[in-house]
Amino acid sequence: MAADAPVPDTQGSVSMHGHDVHWERFGRGERETFVLCNGVGMHTGAWAGFLPRLLPEYDVLLWDYPGQGQSSKADVPYLIPHFCDALAAILDANRIERVHLMGISYGGFVALDFARLYHPRLHTLTVSGILLSHEELFAMYQEVSLLFYRGGPQAFEIYSYYLYEKIFGESFVRTVKDKLPRMRESFFDRWKDKVHALVRLTLAQDPFFAELDANQPGYRAIPTPTLLLAGAEDRTIPPSVQRKIAAILPNNRFHVVPDCGHVVYIEKPDVFFGAMLRLARAKSLLGWEVPA
Repeated sequence: MAADAPVPDTQGSVSMHGHDVHWERFGRGERETFVLCNGVGMHTGAWAGFLPRLLPEYDVLLWDYPGQGQSSKADVPYLIPHFCDALAAILDANRIERVHLMGISYGGFVALDFARLYHPRLHTLTVSGILLSHEELFAMYQEVSLLFYRGGPQAFEIYSYYLYEKIFGESFVRTVKDKLPRMRESFFDRWKDKVHALVRLTLAQDPFFAELDANQPGYRAIPTPTLLLAGAEDRTIPPSVQRKIAAILPNNRFHVVPDCGHVVYIEKPDVFFGAMLRLARAKSLLGWEVPA
């Protein structure tokens, strides 16, 4: 974490389903809380630059799934519903009854499953770059990622090129082109000795999708006001695929963010966090629209 990054007021871990799951809390419980759910290759420190957008008004709770950051990294199968159980235990440990939950990309799987299993604990839900349908192209993307992970150090280094080519939109990548070598190096160094964890995290999507049809009634019963933000240029999960979620969740707003790829929160943070905060303040979609 950078020297000038916000410092957690408290932090700790919970043991759940054989894993130690790390959490960090910013704030002391006097305000409502946002919980941010990581993308697959992230860790709590990745949110440092975005916390100032939330902390003036809300507490924030960050956490690492098994395989990420400061959580345990056993080379055993992971299950997304077990991650959700761990988050519920973290909320209990911090005496937090309800939260505003946000998940991006892989974190959207976790956030949607948490909403299915624990929706009474949510004020609002925001997800971006995610799907709730069977898509062959996404399955192929997962298989290609696994080939890179399992192909040894050279293949994994090549993956760092494939990763950033895939997730960013054209305009944004032009602005960060000079920074891409360092971004690739940082990603490679962080994961090169823990690639098994990326494999386990990715494979956790298999039971998630295998149970997708059986769990549809649970997703359709989520009453939580939900914001769906899709990047117009998302090639990982195109807006047409993300839009299908709007036909499943009963209480949502779907918005396509122009000139943006897979990671809307990075590429268009003013739009992303502005819309998320606006929903949190309202706690209702009645008469509510995503600002331009």
